[in-house]
Amino acid sequence: MAAPYRSSDGLSTRPSAYGGNPDEIQLRIEPDFDEEVTGLRNHVRRLRNVAQEIESEAKFQNDFLNQLQMTVIKAQAGVKNNMRRLSKSIVWEGSNHVMHVVLFVLLLFFVVYFLSKFSRK
Repeated sequence: MAAPYRSSDGLSTRPSAYGGNPDEIQLRIEPDFDEEVTGLRNHVRRLRNVAQEIESEAKFQNDFLNQLQMTVIKAQAGVKNNMRRLSKSIVWEGSNHVMHVVLFVLLLFFVVYFLSKFSRK
């Protein structure tokens, strides 16, 4: 029989007790893994803390988005009311105000255009 092989990881080999094929090997794990188990527990603890932080941040951002959505809904309602009032006032007062605004913008454009043309000379 060949001498059993040992590894630095706590594994050792020996021939199979079930007989038959000499190429079969049994593995035995030695119980020197306390440090590895402690390290894994520390990693799991850190991962759990990270997951809890992610959960709290997600809840905070979800609440923030809900508040933002409510603010946007209120703003949309305000704009809709103002547009309705503006439409009523335009219909009530007539479209003369719109024409006055358009004429004022055109006049202002021509004044700025002529001033820029004369200031170059």
